[in-house]
Amino acid sequence: MPQTLIAVIGAGRCDTATAELAFDVGAEIARQGATLLCGGLGGVMEAAAKGCQEAGGVSLGLLPGSDAATGNPYLTYALPTNLGHARNVVIAQSATALVAVEGEYGTLSEIAAALKIGRPVVVLGRWSHLEGVMTADSPAEAVRLACFHCTSSQGVTL
Repeated sequence: MPQTLIAVIGAGRCDTATAELAFDVGAEIARQGATLLCGGLGGVMEAAAKGCQEAGGVSLGLLPGSDAATGNPYLTYALPTNLGHARNVVIAQSATALVAVEGEYGTLSEIAAALKIGRPVVVLGRWSHLEGVMTADSPAEAVRLACFHCTSSQGVTL
């Protein structure tokens, strides 16, 4: 059966409130039966993977470097790409939908790549002013919107 990949994107370092949002997004992805895709490092990525793991889900981290050991401890699978920031495009291309939790310029690059190739992007917090994104008021709403729009996306299915 094909598996929906929901990418959670955001900064590698974040405050407690942002980490809590990311954790809840990860947990909701697991509850919806989707697989979490992320950049595999700390901050938003780690919090989302932790939420996913604690809810019994599966997470996949596409790491920027060549060492799988650099991935956060909550990933089910850590895949070293040795692509640096270029992995952001791979994440956008591979995901069936993306949820942005706050973030910085790396997050913006993932949003732009996703929108360019027609992937649905849901934002929590920052980036709500961007044309083409959907905004959500809660982690549950963000994942619901992402899953709803997955049927029209062309992302990778497992």
